[in-house]
Amino acid sequence: MDEALLRAIVPTVIRVLGRRGADFAAAEDAVQEALVEAVRVWPDDPPRDPRAWLVAVAWRRFLDAVRADTSRRRREELVDDEPAPGPAETRDDTLQLYFLCAHPSLTPASAVALTLRAVGGLTTRQIAQAYLVPEATMAQRISRSKRTVSGVRLDRPGDVATVLRVLYLVFNEGYSGDVDLAAEAIRLTRQLAAAIDHEEVTGLLALMLLHSARRPARTRPDGSLVPLAEQDRGLWDTRLIAEGVDLLQAALGRDRLGEFQAQAAIAALHADARTAAETDWVQIVEWYDELVRLTGSPVARLNRAVAVGEADGPRAGLAALAGLDPALPRHTAVAAYLHERDGDPVTAARLYAEAARAAPNLAERDHLTRQAARLNAGRRG
Repeated sequence: MDEALLRAIVPTVIRVLGRRGADFAAAEDAVQEALVEAVRVWPDDPPRDPRAWLVAVAWRRFLDAVRADTSRRRREELVDDEPAPGPAETRDDTLQLYFLCAHPSLTPASAVALTLRAVGGLTTRQIAQAYLVPEATMAQRISRSKRTVSGVRLDRPGDVATVLRVLYLVFNEGYSGDVDLAAEAIRLTRQLAAAIDHEEVTGLLALMLLHSARRPARTRPDGSLVPLAEQDRGLWDTRLIAEGVDLLQAALGRDRLGEFQAQAAIAALHADARTAAETDWVQIVEWYDELVRLTGSPVARLNRAVAVGEADGPRAGLAALAGLDPALPRHTAVAAYLHERDGDPVTAARLYAEAARAAPNLAERDHLTRQAARLNAGRRG
């Protein structure tokens, strides 16, 4: 059974039920039940028209739920007659679902979960595994999210920037459980790009592809992290790099620069360097200047300090770092790196150890701990 096909047609099925009278929460529940039935039935009896099959089964599940709920008898009168069988409606309402699931009334975590369920077609169990939380916790989060947006009318364009931030959050989760969230984010962003002509959608897709191209070189067989400067660039996926660069050039050609285009331009400059020593750090600093201008992001300023340290020397990098909040994630690790580059291994080792204690995941903690141990061993030697 083609699970990718199933997930791809979920948004359309939800919107078909919505046009027939189901609210968002009820439609999404019915489609999830239909997906469970598809997993059971399709391997032995695949339908000729998967979308029409899902629409028919989900609609029956919705009617069953309405009829079983005595408090909804008035609504039952409106939907009691099942539409005549025939081809599924072909109108694509995916874009409306993106806007609904990334509604400003939702927290980022809730928006991500709802997007993965309603647009991505993932099960609650898969999402819970990916985010390392109990399935019951994720079910409650999704249920609350659906209640929040159930009465929202989508009679005006939604906020593309919010949708893109949600997709970027999904991408940055990477891989966990049995779902590759980075790949899922790319799939959903491709889907969004097909539904809307927007330079920042193209820029985000380019950024995701350029980052994904480096993925095979990011870890060693034992799972330990490999810093960018030490990665085997022969392992980078040149096909993804070429596609990402082409998309970026198309987006930049529209002369409406946005934050994801700027980030993609930085990633493209890294991808263009045959060795770490050939990296054009001066241009990268210029792109970080643009990113800071566009967003004012402290994280962008932090990354800019690293780039300044490479372009103009570690003292310049430390000066750029001095004006930033030390509580920023990775601030201590960046300070450690710049102090090491500046020839101060004692301070660098102390800061690497401090950064390791605050690391958000095991792989990063182990990497920073090894950096501290390396410098301490060098001093003893």
